[in-house]
This record gives sequence, C-alpha cells and structure tokens, in this order.
Amino acid sequence: MTIENKIVAITGAGRGIGRATAIHLAKRGGRLVLGARSEAEIAAVAGEIEAAGGEAIFRATDVTRRADLDTLVNLACERFGRLDVIVNNAGIGPLSRFDALKVDGWEAMIDVNLKGALYGIAAALPAFSRQDSGHVINVVSTAGIKIVPTMGVYAATKNALRTATEALRQESGPNLRVTEISPGFIDTTFADATIADPDIKAAIQKRKEELAISPDAIARAIAFAIEQPNDVEIGSIVVRPTAQD
Repeated sequence: MTIENKIVAITGAGRGIGRATAIHLAKRGGRLVLGARSEAEIAAVAGEIEAAGGEAIFRATDVTRRADLDTLVNLACERFGRLDVIVNNAGIGPLSRFDALKVDGWEAMIDVNLKGALYGIAAALPAFSRQDSGHVINVVSTAGIKIVPTMGVYAATKNALRTATEALRQESGPNLRVTEISPGFIDTTFADATIADPDIKAAIQKRKEELAISPDAIARAIAFAIEQPNDVEIGSIVVRPTAQD
C-alpha cells in the first residue's frame, strides 16, 4: 500500500484540485507528469515539487485536443518507462440557466469535461495494456448527484463521465483499476474563472465562503484510491463539506 515511485499523470494540474493532488502525491513519493493549458502554472507547480525534493515533469496540455493527451502519456512513458495512473481532472463550469442560451458554454463543457476525459482514457489505455496494469481516476462532481438550476449542462457532462467510468470499470478486467471521485464545494477559483453571469457568480461565491473545503481533501481521497493493493479497487468516493446539502 504505497504511492512511492508511482508515475501519475494529472490534467488540469496548474491550480485547484489538480495542483493540490500533484503536491500531495509528490510528498508521498509519487513521480508526477503534469498537464494544463497554462504552461506557466504547471511549471510553477513542478518547481514547487522539485524544491521540496520531489520529482515532476510537465507539458502544456489542452484536453480538447486528443493529440495533447497522447503527448502527455508518451512523455510519461519516455521519461519514466511507464504510466501507473492517469487523473482526468481538467474541467470548466460556465454555469447558466438553459433559457440564457449560452450554447457556446454548453459545447465547451462537453469538450473539456467529457471529451477531454475520454481522450485521457484513450491515451492511457494502450500504455496500461502493454504494462498489464494501470489506474484511471476521473474527477466528476456532486453536481451530478443533486441536480440544481444553472448546473444542468455541467451536471450532465459529469454524469455522462460517471456513466462512462462505470462502463470502463466493468470492461477493465483484473489488472486495470477505475475510480471516480465526486467533489462537493471545494475552495478553488474554478467558478470564478468561467461563470459570466454576475448573479450566478455571486451566489456560488457566497456558498463557497459559507462551506467550501480545501482541495487537499480531494487530493487525500485520490491518494487513498491509488495506495490500495493492486487487487483492491475503490470504485467511487464522494467528498463534500459536512455542511453541504
């Protein structure tokens, strides 16, 4: 039961849950392969890890481009000889009511939250097949468990990924582990960066100030799933603030 020397690729690793996960796993001895659209952000995370004595490499990665995920996985295999875990974490949430007709935002969420994770799976599976081992971790959301207004399309993308994750788990056989992690309200800049509607943004900010928990909580959950013995699969973990409905 260890994370030491496991090769872990993480998308959306420049901030929030991805950054917290990278730093936490590196402290536990993991060797990180970081991807995000902002090369400056992941370079900073890699620098922080290395300054603390850990090991991390990075590559600018836009999960809406399948080739970028192939490149990230190939980087892991070329540098370390294998890939043990892929954490499909990249996500966006330009929340809106349906009647606001923010169709561009809907399409962007489908491209990043759903297709981006599928591209990560498609990139990792050949490497896992060659190794006869591997672990896919998909970050979904409690928004798909309790459906509320303004989060319809966001929740739909997360629930589509939840469904795909369960199907992959059933297809995976004895040597591929599959896990979905459902975060609740987490203290990140996720909503601030993508929500245009000022009323929705203010409501989300208020809720975050009232009850959000640190992204370190999700990092610990991901670590828990990874560190299990090879014959133990943690299929699903929900991590939310105790005060969240």
